[in-house]
Amino acid sequence: MPSPTCRIALVALLAAPFFLPPSAAALERAARSDRAAPPIHFRDAGSQTAEFIGYTRSITLTPEQQERKNRVLGSIPAPCCKDYSVATCCCPCNLAKSVWGLSNSLIARKNVTDGQLEGSVKDWLRFINAKGFSGDVCYLSGGCGRPFAANGCGGMDEKKLVISREEKD
Repeated sequence: MPSPTCRIALVALLAAPFFLPPSAAALERAARSDRAAPPIHFRDAGSQTAEFIGYTRSITLTPEQQERKNRVLGSIPAPCCKDYSVATCCCPCNLAKSVWGLSNSLIARKNVTDGQLEGSVKDWLRFINAKGFSGDVCYLSGGCGRPFAANGCGGMDEKKLVISREEKD
C-alpha cells in the first residue's frame, strides 16, 4: 500500500489532465478567439453598401472599439484619395461610409481581430472594384459621382447610391 504522500501525488498526477491551471485556460480562450471569424460573403455591392452604411448609424462602438477601428483603418490608404487613410478619408462619401459601417459590424458583432478586420475591409474594396482604385478619384472631375466599379466613390448621398448595372446584379 502506498504511503499517504504517494497517494496524494498519484491522485494529483491522474487528475492533472482534467484540470487546466487558470493561465492555461486563458491561453486556450485566446487561441480560440484568434481563429478566423466566419467570412462575410460579399454578393451584391448595391444592397450591401446600403446595409453597411446603415451600420454607421445603428452600431455605436465603445471608445476602445473605436480606437481599434481607427488604428486598423488608419493603416489602409483611402482608395479614393491616397492622401488620407480609409479611417478618415477626405469626406464621408458612400465608399468611406460603407467601409466604416462594415468595420462597426465586424468589431461589435463578430469581435474580429485586427488582422481579420483589415483583411475583410480589403476584401470589400476588391469586391466593389476588382480593377482597383486609382487613389485620385476625389481629385478628378466627377469622380465622386461614379460607381465603385468605375473607380468612383458611389456618390455622396447615401439615399442616392451611384451603382453600376454590374453592381446591381
